[in-house]
Amino acid sequence: MSEKLIVATEAAPKAIGPYSQAVWAGDLLFCSGQTPIDPATGKLVPGGVEEQTRQVIKNVTAVLEGA
Repeated sequence: MSEKLIVATEAAPKAIGPYSQAVWAGDLLFCSGQTPIDPATGKLVPGGVEEQTRQVIKNVTAVLEGA
């Protein structure tokens, strides 16, 4: 079995519960689902689905950059 490497970045919301933002397993990167939480405030972004979708994409991007 290949070695696992946990990915954690302050640029995305911290994992809520017993999981990681992402995990490297060999050459594969497994990312967890993201919520529309602003990592700076720890709160859901205000607005509707468009604003929340933008925040989720920012959070996923931050995790991928952190990896």
